[in-house]
Amino acid sequence: MIALDELEKGQEAEIEHIETDQLPLKLIEMGCLPGNSISLIQKAPFNDPLYLKIDGSHLAIRKETARFIYVRLKNKE
Repeated sequence: MIALDELEKGQEAEIEHIETDQLPLKLIEMGCLPGNSISLIQKAPFNDPLYLKIDGSHLAIRKETARFIYVRLKNKE
């Protein structure tokens, strides 16, 4: 399990755990929940913010927020 901010461009993962007391409610409402698929589409210059795809929705979040979302990498077959 790694923090979301450690994901590399193009990697896909599944959200395993979130620290709900550290995340804005808006992210949880937009599908940032355990069990949902997530992939890193792009990192902005200086690696902040991160542009993500979460279960079909696209959003950008700050790297400091991504540290509170833990994911498990998916194996590509």
